[in-house]
Amino acid sequence: MYYTSSQPVIFLNPLEHDGKPFIRIWHKPNPFIVKRLKEAEWLRYSKTYKCFVMHRSEQCIERLHLHFDGMAKVDARYLNRPKRLRPAEGLVILSEGHASEPLKKAPVLPVVRLQPLEHEGKSLVQISHAYDTSIYECLRLSKSCRWLPALKCFVTGAGSDSLHLLLDDVAGVAQLWLAQTLKVRDLRLQARLWEQNYAKGEGYIACPVAYLEKLFLLNYSMNTIRTYHSLLLRFLNGHKEQGLEKINAFSEEEINHYHRGMVQSQKYSFSTISQSINAVKFYFQRVLGRHEVQLNLVERPEKPRRLPTVLSKQEVARILSVTENIKHRCLLQLLYSGGLRIGEVINLRLSDVQSDRNLLLIRGGKGKKDRTTLLSQKLLEGLREYYKTYRPKVWLFEGQTGGQYTVESIRNVFRASMAKAGIQTKATPHTLRHSFATHLLEQGTDLRYIQTLLGHGSSRTTEIYTHVTSHSLEKITSPLDNL
Repeated sequence: MYYTSSQPVIFLNPLEHDGKPFIRIWHKPNPFIVKRLKEAEWLRYSKTYKCFVMHRSEQCIERLHLHFDGMAKVDARYLNRPKRLRPAEGLVILSEGHASEPLKKAPVLPVVRLQPLEHEGKSLVQISHAYDTSIYECLRLSKSCRWLPALKCFVTGAGSDSLHLLLDDVAGVAQLWLAQTLKVRDLRLQARLWEQNYAKGEGYIACPVAYLEKLFLLNYSMNTIRTYHSLLLRFLNGHKEQGLEKINAFSEEEINHYHRGMVQSQKYSFSTISQSINAVKFYFQRVLGRHEVQLNLVERPEKPRRLPTVLSKQEVARILSVTENIKHRCLLQLLYSGGLRIGEVINLRLSDVQSDRNLLLIRGGKGKKDRTTLLSQKLLEGLREYYKTYRPKVWLFEGQTGGQYTVESIRNVFRASMAKAGIQTKATPHTLRHSFATHLLEQGTDLRYIQTLLGHGSSRTTEIYTHVTSHSLEKITSPLDNL
């Protein structure tokens, strides 16, 4: 409803104050309306909102209509309009249906766990699973494994042929999961294990084995091979309608278009996009031999300079103090006292603790580089106590049934200690490494020594800790404090 300009309009708007509903009154400047509002005893002028307000009730609204009858129109069009809420972080319009979408996952199946076993001088692979009649029948009828009465479990041979047959036998019934202590060097088998999570629909393109073999022969780490495998698999199946032969003939612009879409979708980090470019480039140049595909036109997004999360010394002390298990406490102390990566901790052998030199020997760290780092005296005392209790045989930290400790177990230990210490900061075990470097810098340790202890190839990587340390900032006074 609209009103003529000959008669003023009073608009009623919703107002919430201290959790109670009110009505705020708005009108164009008019001394006669103001005088009339002051005469209404059920209205109050609010100094907070600088307007007249009244209780929100049908009775008050009806009285206002009667009070201004013939003098002004009362408009309640905005009173019952639904409240509009805007997201605090805004909204981003993204492109959809891009070829880089993740591959669809296969239906979740029960897990069959494989781990190494030594029996009567022979190396076997033990098969274990939660109680499931369908899996039991599948294994009982399988020609790839046999029941071992002495240990009451199924076992199979340690050769890759046995595991290939086992994969065929349990397909659609269960999913194979290998213990960390079971190393696979047959890359065709490794690719099948990695790809069993994906739904293989019509036209599915498996990762070429030649690609994995080339990466392995050039001594790439298994983590890098797995990352490249998943990213190339996504690239190939993003264009599966065209077939592998046409994909192998792609031009630079077609590859560039794929990665440009990844950037525009804003679903992927800088490192994921950069790794995808490297993985696809390796496939075209090193496997297909198409060295003319230089991918110089591929725009790599600029790497964001994010500061690492760092815990204070007090927070680290609280985490360690609430970790009562001596084994778990030594694990966390190692991450912090030597600035170790989580993978470096589980790869430590007993011989790597060089107590006479107060050093820890880190073998095959990131980039397959060896280095030494600090061995804290407090940690050494804890390790001696831990050794007397647990008596590890080969690895410094071993699981309950032997073999290496797992990465996920360390993460679980850290999360439990964080919760018990009541620390709300979003942190991971790697945060202890960042805290180690930052606290050393705050103690006045030279950046070059920190670089060596962390195993950084470039000083630019270590320099990021200069942005999070409070050592120099404490000497600077804010201009606000001088006002």
